[in-house]
Amino acid sequence: MKLTKQSLAKYFDHTFLKAYATEDDLRKLCNEAKEMNTAMVAINPEWVTFCKQELAGTDVHVGAAISFPLGQTSRKSKLNECQNAIDDGADEIDYVINIGRAKMHDWTYIQEEMEEMVHLCRKHDVLIKVIFENCYLEKAEIKKLAEIATIVKPDYIKTSTGFGTGGATVEDVALMAKTVKGSTVKVKAAGGIRSWETCKAMIEAGASRIGTSSAVQILKEFEEAEQ
Repeated sequence: MKLTKQSLAKYFDHTFLKAYATEDDLRKLCNEAKEMNTAMVAINPEWVTFCKQELAGTDVHVGAAISFPLGQTSRKSKLNECQNAIDDGADEIDYVINIGRAKMHDWTYIQEEMEEMVHLCRKHDVLIKVIFENCYLEKAEIKKLAEIATIVKPDYIKTSTGFGTGGATVEDVALMAKTVKGSTVKVKAAGGIRSWETCKAMIEAGASRIGTSSAVQILKEFEEAEQ
């Protein structure tokens, strides 16, 4: 299917996750998301209620980043943070796995954590994305995490937080997409996606969502390329 400006915008999780975020920053984010009609705004949980109000009457979702960006909180803490975000009105959750546990190959822990988070989100009819942070992982570890996801069935698996040593790569997106092919799990590419050229490559590799703080610029470049 040929992309249009409108259909491309629905790939975007329009993102502002900086530590110095202010109301003005988040208001600007929401206004841009409304104008573009993106899929979601990706924010820290502090701003869920504010963004929910700013986006009232639109179909742009509010997405909260949980245990962000390190993933180094307990399962109980992640569940509490997730529940609080849902109570505040979050439509989607992006949580970071315990990366250290993945490096230890403690796959039982990873699966149990994922199951608990997915169960909580399913109970509230909230979409859930699992962030791997691929820059710290070997290819075999990325593949194993994606295989676990095909069992647990979150809505998406995601490449990166954008706060690690590297972001999304075409190679990683292709590996993740290939591993979950045939399941209900989709792939979100995030981290370092700042141009239409990069965005297009991620979509072609199998990404169904794009996390970016450059959605306005990417759409502009897309329009120019289509002329």
